Amino acid sequence: MKLIYETSTKDHKALKLPKCNISYELDSKYLRNEKLELPELSEVEIVRHYTALSKETYSVDDGFYPLGSCTMKYNPKLNEEVASFEGFSDIHPLQDTKTVQGALKVLDLTKKYICTITGMDDASFQPAAGAHGEFTSLMLIKKYHDERKDYKRKKIIIPDSAHGTNPASAAMCGFDVLTIKSDNGIVSKEELKKVLSDEIAGIMLTNPNTLGLYEKDILEITKLVHDAGGLAYYDGANLNAIMGISRPGEMGFDCLHLNLHKTFSTPHGGGGPGSGAICCKSKLSKYLPKPVVLKKDDKYYFEENKESIGKVKDFYGNFGIVVRALTYMLSLGNDGIKKTSENAVLNANYIMNNIKDLYDVAIDEVCMHEFVLDLTRFKKETGFSALDVSKRLIDYGIHPPTMYFPLIVHEALMIEPTETESKNTLDEVIGILRKVHEEAYSNSVDLHKAPMTTKYGRMDEITAARNPILKYGDK
Repeated sequence: MKLIYETSTKDHKALKLPKCNISYELDSKYLRNEKLELPELSEVEIVRHYTALSKETYSVDDGFYPLGSCTMKYNPKLNEEVASFEGFSDIHPLQDTKTVQGALKVLDLTKKYICTITGMDDASFQPAAGAHGEFTSLMLIKKYHDERKDYKRKKIIIPDSAHGTNPASAAMCGFDVLTIKSDNGIVSKEELKKVLSDEIAGIMLTNPNTLGLYEKDILEITKLVHDAGGLAYYDGANLNAIMGISRPGEMGFDCLHLNLHKTFSTPHGGGGPGSGAICCKSKLSKYLPKPVVLKKDDKYYFEENKESIGKVKDFYGNFGIVVRALTYMLSLGNDGIKKTSENAVLNANYIMNNIKDLYDVAIDEVCMHEFVLDLTRFKKETGFSALDVSKRLIDYGIHPPTMYFPLIVHEALMIEPTETESKNTLDEVIGILRKVHEEAYSNSVDLHKAPMTTKYGRMDEITAARNPILKYGDK
């Protein structure tokens, strides 16, 4: 399809703004020297452009989206309806708090619920996304050690199965990263003991981890870190497997981030907005981003906590996302939150156990919300890779799963079905995965050429990575 600039026609307009009677002389240094080149289209041209553009994309509203490690779960339309209420959508962050008591109650109530779910004492919704929440949590850890004048604690322990954002967040916060090897997919206590010292600031862990396995020694792991004077950070990306069942705060973690745009069903993808809410134990509470919401005499207000690490985002975070998350929790209740995790785990195990006679599972154990296939043998015997299988799934209307992650598994495919998929859908997916396996071994289809039914075929990903065209008009 054409770009919006290519459909532009001079003097086409979608609406006519009323003449402005307010004038103000801006300093010339703030003024543009040349005319702003914007596309000019009528209303129907705009509608057609964006409708056509929407048909070029794929989402959970279109079909099965097993993007492991990202939890692309269904976003209930009820959440959208509630977030659009005037009292939420038409307010301004600079309003007097007396006029937005309902909004402040949303922030306070959501904080109480996610603290209950995670076993933590306090929370903030300022971080804009998961990695931002990681970074903010590490800032709390850094502040904790600095306040104690324990400046030598400059090292963060991260297992080799961690999300890639973990070492990036640690490095951005000024920490040195110590990577420890996994033992059959989980953290090795022996490897952990080797790196513990009085220079350790903390450890970053995901539980269940990226292989979809629960860290069975988690209490001992966090105790070892605490005994060494460090703190434990929980990467909440995989909370969808355990909420309502197991609480990070009871595993020994001191702080964590949550992806409201993953676990709590708010929109995910397309660049946001997301929310990387953070939670912490009381000893870190005073360092949370400011301001914080407090309540006195049945009135909510903002307070600038003096020992705060400061702001990490304008105002109070992406408020509309918090409204959606609260709606989700209220609609499910205690039993529903637990059932969500149970169904996520059940769905993942159902798919895994119905294809593992054909595909090798990286760690052949009962998994949590996701599992990882190892297509090393598959590639050796057929000549087709994990990438080829993923591209072929597109022909069958399935979004590809996460590829080549975690890095400790060669030819990895990570599959996460989420809890809202029906048995009928799961059976269809199992049939497709088995069909692709048959195609590869019978050589009846050249998977190197997939996808074959889409508007565009296999992209030149190497050239795209090395010579990206990021601006209209560039070549």
